[in-house]
Amino acid sequence: MSIADESLSAMQAILSGMTSEQANRAPALPGANSPYAIGAHCVGMADYWGGSLIAGLRIPRDRDSEFRAQGDPQQLCVELGRIRRLIPGHAAIALTEGVRDRTTVGTTRNATDREASATWMLLHIVRELSQHLGQLEITRDILASADR
Repeated sequence: MSIADESLSAMQAILSGMTSEQANRAPALPGANSPYAIGAHCVGMADYWGGSLIAGLRIPRDRDSEFRAQGDPQQLCVELGRIRRLIPGHAAIALTEGVRDRTTVGTTRNATDREASATWMLLHIVRELSQHLGQLEITRDILASADR
């Protein structure tokens, strides 16, 4: 899962260089998310697919609130670090046991989480982290440009 680790590490690097004001501000674009919300969503997504479904940990998730989340970017970096440490274990469970709990809730893909393979779930985590890293990079650049 080194690609997931690379994405999470890059997210930590971006967020650790931001003040709370910068991290909690969304670009002036319709539907745009703040850097903090993007990171919070990645934590929630990885906890759901890796922790709740694959590992069976039943981690509560409120997906909608992830996109409104605000807070200290340094604390969010701690959470991203926690996800970095957990993903290899979740991958090991997925590859040796499969999915431990298909009854948990917390996604807009309810049919998928009931039927998808553990491999699909791992690839979904990697894809989402990569996609949202790009979103975070663009968001950072837009905010920096607006500040100039």
